[in-house]
Amino acid sequence: MGFPTINIEYLISIAISILCFVPALVLHEVAHGFAAYKLGDPTAKRAGRLSLNPLKHIDIFGTVILPLLLMLMKWPVIGYAKPVPYNPSYFKDPRRGDLIVGLAGPSANLIMALIAAAIAWLTTSLNNYYLMLFLFNFAAINLFLMFFNLLPIPPLDGSSIFAILIPRKYLPKYYKIQHYAMPIFMILILIVPYVLNFNPIGLYLNLTAGNLLNLIFP
Repeated sequence: MGFPTINIEYLISIAISILCFVPALVLHEVAHGFAAYKLGDPTAKRAGRLSLNPLKHIDIFGTVILPLLLMLMKWPVIGYAKPVPYNPSYFKDPRRGDLIVGLAGPSANLIMALIAAAIAWLTTSLNNYYLMLFLFNFAAINLFLMFFNLLPIPPLDGSSIFAILIPRKYLPKYYKIQHYAMPIFMILILIVPYVLNFNPIGLYLNLTAGNLLNLIFP
């Protein structure tokens, strides 16, 4: 009886995806906490969420289960971490502070993607396959995380960013609706693609992150 064949390239691609996904997610969350801290809110710092230790930011479903499922299905690796705690009452302008904190994470992902693309342009003459594979995956994962988190669905960042567009008198109703958003989120991510053979999140990410990746990467 022979041993099962191990696809080394596949294992390397999985390892590279994990090495790219973890720092992208951690720095995304630290950016949220740092923005809140600079706006005068010590909540995230007191909770230890300005740490670069991945264990401080893990959400069992968003950081572990969802990315692994997507890897196995060979879909873009996306996910989320535990939401960074912050208290808008510390901000001089709570709605403006909400917007800045919400945008900080996706902005960090965009910066990391641009840095990876810049390094790729500078080193493309080296013809190093694994370096380019890492940089491509790092840029791609950061862009996918950026646009994924901009969706206006809790617990994603877009839900707090979108709030600034809503008249103040309707905010209590909006926050109440947010409590029921997770089932909708799960249906869009995992159920709709199989039942209707249509992946709205995948289409959105291809149109946004995919096109931007093609534009910036050599």
